[in-house]
Amino acid sequence: MSQQTATGADTTAGGPAVDPRRWLALVVIAIAQLMVVLDGTIVNIAMPSAQADLGISDANRQWIVTAYTLAFGGLLLLGGRIADYVGRRRIFLIGLIGFAVASGLGGIANNAGTLFAARALQGVFGALLAPAALSLITVTFTDVRDRAKAFGVFGAISGVGATIGLILGGVLTEYTTWRWCLLVNIPIALAAFALAVPIVRESKAHGNTRYDIPGTIMATGGLVALVYAFTKAAEDSWTSPVTLAFFAVAAVLLVGFVLFESRTTHPLLPLRVVLHRNRGGSFAVSVLLGAGMMGMFLFMTYYFQGTLEYSPLRSGIAYLPFSLALIVTAMVASSVLPRVGPRAMMTTGGVLATAGMVWLTQLRIDSSYLTLMLPALVIMAIGMALVFVPLGNTSLTGVDNHDAGVASAMVNTTQQIGGSLGVALLNTVFTTAVTGYVTDHGPASAPLGAVHGYNVAFTVSAVLLAASTLLTFLLIRNTRQTTTADGESADAPTLAPVHVG
Repeated sequence: MSQQTATGADTTAGGPAVDPRRWLALVVIAIAQLMVVLDGTIVNIAMPSAQADLGISDANRQWIVTAYTLAFGGLLLLGGRIADYVGRRRIFLIGLIGFAVASGLGGIANNAGTLFAARALQGVFGALLAPAALSLITVTFTDVRDRAKAFGVFGAISGVGATIGLILGGVLTEYTTWRWCLLVNIPIALAAFALAVPIVRESKAHGNTRYDIPGTIMATGGLVALVYAFTKAAEDSWTSPVTLAFFAVAAVLLVGFVLFESRTTHPLLPLRVVLHRNRGGSFAVSVLLGAGMMGMFLFMTYYFQGTLEYSPLRSGIAYLPFSLALIVTAMVASSVLPRVGPRAMMTTGGVLATAGMVWLTQLRIDSSYLTLMLPALVIMAIGMALVFVPLGNTSLTGVDNHDAGVASAMVNTTQQIGGSLGVALLNTVFTTAVTGYVTDHGPASAPLGAVHGYNVAFTVSAVLLAASTLLTFLLIRNTRQTTTADGESADAPTLAPVHVG
């Protein structure tokens, strides 16, 4: 039997065609999503070991995170369009193999440059894989109720996968080597590929298939220049000529991107998507939340393993209350949201997340996990869940069907970009604070200097989270949603789950 191509226009008895193997296809897509989610949390736990093994400086270690998140976030919108036009199944398969190859390159890296390049390559193929997977769910599950269940499973994989990654990263780093935290992606990707070939059906969009390559280059190039400017500020100073030059290049490219998008007929990011009050506010909140939270994970990992001398496995276990509180709160918040509305829930969540981060600024060289870190992590997790559950809805308020894919992808894009900029900025803040402390108190004060640096970084994180809360209160407005007989929102299309962490 020849393979049927699903375009969304295929019909059976006057309705959309139903794929009899749709639930098997969901299993394949879920495996791919699990790999992407695992990669993020596993690498966080492995970072201190990788930095020590490859001799990466404190100023440059943030590239282990930002090389991936910049490539992923900067290319995600383009990746979605490529998947739609070239074929979602084809791009899904290419993304799997490419992600496996990039992971293998990172696993055998013998220097910092190779590891950074591998992480960037992972981001490139992740930017192809993620939107292809989400699009495949949309076109495979044509029934409203089935689609809701499928996205529920996909979202659950995101939460559970992050938790599994924390433990698996600790086990692999402690009992094998940090390299297996990357190499483990290879068998997962190959298994998903082998299953996808006979099960997943092809689908693609038709009509105009032009790509906004200049916009992609300017946006990604501007973000890379901005992150590199933060890195040079840590190595040289905020006012060094090289640092200022990179800030200038970043400004020119990013302003050029906005101007170009306002004039081109096929924009990567139609400005009408971000100029709406609720949507624009949601995207700004997502950037600030990503910036504030990603730095927290980076520095808490180094505090656990460097200052408290936790093993990688114990570090992973220390994060479990955060993951569990996030999952439980998200489940409760989803049922409460229709009654309280997004503005109240997001503002409350932002206040809690900020309070948790402020709590962490009290770290000492021998702080107690049970009395200081555990309460702070749980409070932050509850706050983040209360923000992210409504964020998906507010980011799609009033969006046209033509722009639904771009608006949905922008939630993950802004979170990844915010994380990239936040990690780069906070790592520079940390490095500068430690250098100043050691200069004032002598070389013997280095351990205390590190803790001082963490507290300064967490203070800046708290400011970023507070700013996101203020924007939520000022910009987000509750919107009335009507419900169809099928139980589907009448003014917002289905949204892919937001990836946290």
